[in-house]
Amino acid sequence: MILHIKQDHNRFREIVKGKIKGNFKKYISHGEMIGKRENDFVSIPLPQIEIPHFQYGPKSSGGVGQGEGENGTPLGGDPKEGAGEAGNAPGEHIVEVDLTFEELAEIMGEELQLPKIQPRGKKQIKAIKTKYSGLHRVGPDSLRHFKSTFREALKRQIISGTYDPDSPIVVPIKKDMRYRSFRFAERPESNAVIIYMMDVSGSMGDEQKEIVRLETFWIHTWLKSQYKEIDTRFIIHDAAAKEVDEETFFRTRESGGTLISSAYTLAQKIVDEEYPISEWNIYPFHFSDGDNWSGEDTRFCIELLKDKILQCANMFCYGQVESKYGSGQFIKDLEKEFSEDDRVITSRIESRDGIYTSIKDFLGKGK
Repeated sequence: MILHIKQDHNRFREIVKGKIKGNFKKYISHGEMIGKRENDFVSIPLPQIEIPHFQYGPKSSGGVGQGEGENGTPLGGDPKEGAGEAGNAPGEHIVEVDLTFEELAEIMGEELQLPKIQPRGKKQIKAIKTKYSGLHRVGPDSLRHFKSTFREALKRQIISGTYDPDSPIVVPIKKDMRYRSFRFAERPESNAVIIYMMDVSGSMGDEQKEIVRLETFWIHTWLKSQYKEIDTRFIIHDAAAKEVDEETFFRTRESGGTLISSAYTLAQKIVDEEYPISEWNIYPFHFSDGDNWSGEDTRFCIELLKDKILQCANMFCYGQVESKYGSGQFIKDLEKEFSEDDRVITSRIESRDGIYTSIKDFLGKGK
C-alpha cells in the first residue's frame, strides 16, 4: 500500500512538472509564486489539475441522511446565508503545489536549455560526504541491502537443492544478509556571491522594479542549484549608492540624478573586502533604464569594469529595463566597448515578456 501511494505521488509530481513546463513563460513573467516562498519550497498555483472527489451512489440506496425532514431543509445555520444566483458552469479549481527550488531549477534548466555552470574559483571548499562503496556481511538493519540479501538466499537454496520453482519462497537466514558499507570522502564544493545592483532614480517605476524582481528570482533559483552556498548582496543607487536588504531593494524610490559608477565602486569594495577571488565565484548583475548622468561617468564605469570588476567576476550582466523616461544610452556604450568580450553580457528587457529571453541571455553560456 505504501509503495503504491509513493508511486502515485511520483506520477502526480511528474504531471505537475509537465503542467509547469507547458506554462513556463507565464510563470516567469507573472509573480504568483514569488510571494509564496517558505524555506526551501515555492507554492505554485495550477488551475488545470483535476481534484480527486467522492462520487455518490444512487439516491435509492439509502444510507446516512435518511430520516425526518423535508427536502431542502438546511442542516444547521441560517438558510438565508450566501449570496448570488445559482450558476450552471463548473468552477475553476486552483491547486497550490509545493515544489522545491531544486525541482524548479530542473524545470527551468530543461525549458531554457541552460548549460551547467563550470565554477571558476581556484579554491574549492571541502565538504565531508558519505559515500556508499560496497557490501558487508554485518551492519545495522537500516543499511540492509534487500536485492543482495535476496540473491544470496536464492543462491544458497539452489545450491542446497531446497529451492522449489513451483513454490518459490526464498527466506534469507543470517549468513545471507548483506549490508551497504560506506566511507567518508571529501568532495569539493564551490561557493558564489551574487551582487544585484539597481538604479532607483525616478525614471525606474513600479513596473520596472517588478520586472527586476521577477528576473532576479529566477536567476537566483538557477545559481542556487549550481552552487552549495550562495551569498546575495543588494545595492541601490541614484547619484549615490548604498547597500540594502532585499525588501528595501525592491521598494525604494529615489529621485535626482544617476551616477552608475557609484554602484560599481561599492560592489568592487564589497568584493575586495569580503570575497577573495580564490574562494568565491562572483556574479554582478546591474539593472537600469540606461540613463547616466554624463558621458564622463560612463567612461569611468567602463574603466572600472576593465580594470577591476572583470578581473574578479565570472561574468558581468547588465539588464536594461525599458522606460519611457530613460534614454537607453548606457547599453549602447557597453555593447560598443565590449562587443568582443564575452565576459560582459547585456540584455534589453522591454516588458515582462522579455524576462524569458533575458534570463537565457545571462545564463545561457554556463559561466
